[in-house]
Amino acid sequence: MKTVKEVSEITGVSIRTLRYYDEIGLLKPTQLTDAGYRLYDNEAIGRLQQIVFYRELEIPLVDIKDIMENPAYDRTCALAAQRSLLERKRNHLDGIIELITDVMEGANTMSFEAFKEEEIDMMLDHIQENMPREEFERLVERYGDGSIEKWRETFSGNLKNEKTGTELMRLYGSKEKALESATAQPADMSRYQRENDEICRELYMIKDSGGSEKEKQLISRLAECYKKMFRLDNARALLTEMADGYLKDEKLRAANDSVYGEGSSEYMAGAILRYYGI
Repeated sequence: MKTVKEVSEITGVSIRTLRYYDEIGLLKPTQLTDAGYRLYDNEAIGRLQQIVFYRELEIPLVDIKDIMENPAYDRTCALAAQRSLLERKRNHLDGIIELITDVMEGANTMSFEAFKEEEIDMMLDHIQENMPREEFERLVERYGDGSIEKWRETFSGNLKNEKTGTELMRLYGSKEKALESATAQPADMSRYQRENDEICRELYMIKDSGGSEKEKQLISRLAECYKKMFRLDNARALLTEMADGYLKDEKLRAANDSVYGEGSSEYMAGAILRYYGI
């Protein structure tokens, strides 16, 4: 048996809080001494540990009491669920820390301004001059019906669109970063596409181990791959948008599943969202 002071020292829960838990019936002492001092056995300390975990998840005390007094309450299942939720919370905080780090280093400043005509022309000229001819012709065919002038007009209008500006801000953090990426030397897309394909195939091989350390490592590699491919400071917005597409777009999901295996899209989406704590 341990006194309330000893339990407080072991768990970090204040004596005042332990007394309050006793008052509301959440954690009763195992027994009281003749002098009225509270004593706790190992089972009571284990229950307190459960309460601490639930409090970390910001669950109200009244709800914790209802959960733990439920006849169907299973301590092992509760621990597994708590671990999963706490890992997601940790991943969410990791994502926020990553974004804060980017801001401290000058990225993702959220200071978007509309592109000027000369900036748009510079970006379009760069694409036209540096994109492989076959890819450029497909781009013009798709967005300009075969006319370069119409393609330029379409893209120019899109870059002036407020919604497009907002999306660029989500991806690049500022107009300057978007311009820098658009006018940089073309990335070796085939190299990054091969790396991306390799990662996706590795992910499918571990699709039954959701939340594993291997999964986290692979999503981290995927994020780095996309950062290099599109010259992003942070791939969070792009990957979470991709995950949303896998979950909501049936055609996209079917196309991805046909390459990597049945259920791969749903699993990859879940892995991305777990990684970012969403």
